[in-house]
Amino acid sequence: MLGKLNHVAIAVPDLEKASALYRDTLGAKVSAPQALPEHGVTVVFIELDNTKVELLEPLGEGSPIAGFLSKNPDGGMHHICYEVADIMAARDRLKADGARILGDGKPKIGAHGKPVLFLHPKDFAGTLVELEQV
Repeated sequence: MLGKLNHVAIAVPDLEKASALYRDTLGAKVSAPQALPEHGVTVVFIELDNTKVELLEPLGEGSPIAGFLSKNPDGGMHHICYEVADIMAARDRLKADGARILGDGKPKIGAHGKPVLFLHPKDFAGTLVELEQV
């Protein structure tokens, strides 16, 4: 079911500062910030040869990232994203196997313009998992 690793997401309290660290200190290519109001975040992507790192900053009062940062004020790994060929088939198989899909179970459009779903971290070794259809 799983395809390639799409990205690892890191929640940060200051997106501009974190972007500068990756760009200026590590010499990485960093995308322009992209606001995703439906997800409550602003993101940038750090492009690597074999994958991406996504930096997330809270956007708005109800941002799930704000809650994460209240527990981890310096930031930290938030989730890992894997590619799947058919997100609905993956969702249905996971639900049949007892995995919990976060939200209403319907895919939302993610930062790459593709459908995404999130899986409950308690079902996946304490890690929030994002699935993205390719």
